[in-house]
Amino acid sequence: MKHKQEGAGIDRHLHNPIEDKLTPLAPLDLSRIKSIDDLVRAMGKTAFTGRQVGEAADVLEAMARDKDCFVVMTLAGAMTVAKQGLVISDLIDHGIVKAIVSTGALMAHGLVEATGRAHFVYDPKMNDVQLYEAGYNRVYDTLEPEQNLDDVQAVVTKILDHWNPEEFLCSWKFNRAIGEHLSKHVKERGILKSAYEKDVPVFVPAFTDSELGLDFAVTNRLRSKAGKKILRWDAFEDLEKFAETMLKPKRIGIFTIGGGVPRNWAQQFGPFVELRHRRAGEDLPLKRYHYGLRICPEPVYWGGLSGSPYSEAVSWGKFVPKEEGGQFAELFLDATVGLPLVVAAVLERLKKNK
Repeated sequence: MKHKQEGAGIDRHLHNPIEDKLTPLAPLDLSRIKSIDDLVRAMGKTAFTGRQVGEAADVLEAMARDKDCFVVMTLAGAMTVAKQGLVISDLIDHGIVKAIVSTGALMAHGLVEATGRAHFVYDPKMNDVQLYEAGYNRVYDTLEPEQNLDDVQAVVTKILDHWNPEEFLCSWKFNRAIGEHLSKHVKERGILKSAYEKDVPVFVPAFTDSELGLDFAVTNRLRSKAGKKILRWDAFEDLEKFAETMLKPKRIGIFTIGGGVPRNWAQQFGPFVELRHRRAGEDLPLKRYHYGLRICPEPVYWGGLSGSPYSEAVSWGKFVPKEEGGQFAELFLDATVGLPLVVAAVLERLKKNK
């Protein structure tokens, strides 16, 4: 037997990619692009992040077309400051997203939009000390005037003034009340208004970490000062409502923008149900997410949750693995670019094949 030299190659048998059923790529021909959906489909036949855009649209379309699938959307980052709020409203209005888990800040800045206020382009000629003195809060390249947040406080106070102090509050009840107020009194579109009108619950698990949380705290201090009974908050009502909601459908899907608390809180539904079954002896189905779409540029090697892939979540019992029918896509792109592209393409598909 001939001795094989260390590090030597092999006499390879070259395969035929067609016989191996590999998927061929195709040049992106702009002369054939007539719509956003055309562009996204063509990008899906290219490589790198372009292919991820196409794959993301395919998964969102699959979730939207699956009549047995309940889709929850999780939101982190300054998406409403970045003027993406109406894209999220479109997902609600078209019946694709059935529940939302969000940061409180994102809902507060969205409330600014819904009440007719504006955000502004940051002028770098003003430094951050000057911005502070002028009452302009900077979010990267965009400004949120402090006056906007005072107006949000006025809306919150009006709603809480009519709340029964004997009834505990939680985020989904509070956000529903804000949405009802907007639906009755405001012409502008907005996330909470759409959510109320489509009966979509909006959860904010880290409520105190937001302008809305501070508004609630200030309102309670004013109530106490006026000799009124303070309002009480129970965050576990949110957890129980979310679990109750997610146990009902046959299949569940998740559409994540960014990461953070909203992503983890929504994903821990599977482990929560398992613990209730295993430790508390409840007769419950061990449900996991069948679909997942994530738009976030955070890489996995920093070790944070925002960058962790769905494959990692499979080990926690949060997702159905691909081998068992799970369908996932992860788009490593700024959501202000990826979200409108993907959503616009899918809405075109649904309208075309309604």
